[in-house]
Amino acid sequence: MKTDPRTFILQNTEIMRPPHVPEIRLHLASEAHDLWQKTEEDLEEIGLPPPFWAFAWAGGQGLARYILDNPDVVAGRRVLDFASGSGLVAIAAKLAGAADVLAADIDPWTQSAVALNAAENGVTVRFTAEDLIGRAVEADVVLAGDVFYDREFAAALIPWFARLAGEGKLVLVGDPGRSYLPKDRLKQLAVHQVPVTRALEDSEVKKTTVWRFG
Repeated sequence: MKTDPRTFILQNTEIMRPPHVPEIRLHLASEAHDLWQKTEEDLEEIGLPPPFWAFAWAGGQGLARYILDNPDVVAGRRVLDFASGSGLVAIAAKLAGAADVLAADIDPWTQSAVALNAAENGVTVRFTAEDLIGRAVEADVVLAGDVFYDREFAAALIPWFARLAGEGKLVLVGDPGRSYLPKDRLKQLAVHQVPVTRALEDSEVKKTTVWRFG
């Protein structure tokens, strides 16, 4: 790894409160456009994968809001935050009283982002960089924000989520209308209007829905 993730995050982000979840403080890119629009060559030069961890995406904000507003969903339970990114949803689960929270993301930079953000909010979140898709998980609740943006990724997630739900796990998805959302497998729980960064999305507010997968 050419660049130390922790050092880079501290130097290129600011402590900010996601607008829909102001209770939580995260290390986020203050100039989203500049960081996101770096060319692939720029990113490769510093050894940086696309910095999904540097932004509070709409699906994650909506899901985190739902968890904080309905703490009984996770209180005292084991939680997996899949494709955790910044760790926003994982942190919300821990603040809401989850007994144990595991953040999972295959991006090696995410581990540093989650650790920094969890510490900023005074909570402990475990982390794994293993690819969990298709595997058994030791969790009562599975949370996933903004995961249905890619056809192949969605095709892998749907049968896995279906199996987990069939085992009795509560699988919750936060989504602002991504292209490959399997609405026929979902039950709507809540709708949020989430402020977002226009540089990353096609609007300044995204209608974001929290769904139960089943």
